[in-house]
Amino acid sequence: MHKVFIYGTLKRGFPNHEAGLAAAQFLGRVRTQEAYPLVIGGRWFSPYLIDEPGQGQRVFGELFAVNAAGLALLDRMEGVGRPEGYRRICVAVAGPQGQTALDAWTFVKDRAAIAVIHSAAMAEYRHDPRYVDPEKRDSAF
Repeated sequence: MHKVFIYGTLKRGFPNHEAGLAAAQFLGRVRTQEAYPLVIGGRWFSPYLIDEPGQGQRVFGELFAVNAAGLALLDRMEGVGRPEGYRRICVAVAGPQGQTALDAWTFVKDRAAIAVIHSAAMAEYRHDPRYVDPEKRDSAF
């Protein structure tokens, strides 16, 4: 099993959770050990964790356990390996009360790959009403 740190639209109750993590095991609410910039960006108003450790804030999210097929599904959903996609990296996370840290996969972008940033860095993503669901993107623009 693989541990995955989820900070955006794949969290429970958010638009992409069922498509990506319906079969995953929820392990708890966690936050990154290091600070990272978490912003809203791009023409779809998506949440992006920027690969700049030590900048921004410690980010709150959810930890899931997925099997190899589940991790491959997340890689496809996040466009890993595609020029416009995210990269998967390992980050240290711990429970919000500072419980023992452990490593988990997460998905990041480089700042230069984000066309426009619409927000300041935040500690936790809350659904942005401007977010455009993937199935609506072709008809939205």
